[in-house]
Amino acid sequence: MKKEEVEALKDLLEGFPRERRYLLRVLQAVQDKLGYLPEEALREVAQHFGLPEVEVYGVATFYNQFRYVPKGKYHVVVCMGTACHSMGGGLVLDAFERELGIKVGEVTEDGLFSLDRVGCIGCCTQAPVVLINDAVFPRMSPSKVEEVLVRVKEHGLGGDKEQG
Repeated sequence: MKKEEVEALKDLLEGFPRERRYLLRVLQAVQDKLGYLPEEALREVAQHFGLPEVEVYGVATFYNQFRYVPKGKYHVVVCMGTACHSMGGGLVLDAFERELGIKVGEVTEDGLFSLDRVGCIGCCTQAPVVLINDAVFPRMSPSKVEEVLVRVKEHGLGGDKEQG
């Protein structure tokens, strides 16, 4: 962790009582602040509560909301809900893995892209759906993946929330 992240973490922890019942809230706050839960942060949290590191790690890994690597500049999320899955979401996910050269939960070496999957985004009528940051890419197909990635690399994400 960078020096400024360590200082921000210590300031954040001081805002919480040292009672174990606040552990989940603290982990959420740390992730909100840093974007993920690095090992050093988990150690600091354990020290703050006077808990063994393994206990803090056990709580953090129980919940799938926590990340242990930072997100890329562009965070790609592929929906794998029932509608998206049945409309080819798995093939879209495979295409992103192939094009980016990473698996779910990983970040490209240049830090530009990270990849995740979720159970449902809530856009079932536009299945399969992909989110990149907050931009919605409806009716995705494996053949559109390369085009979307090139467009994002070259032009970023525009102000409108739905891309096509």
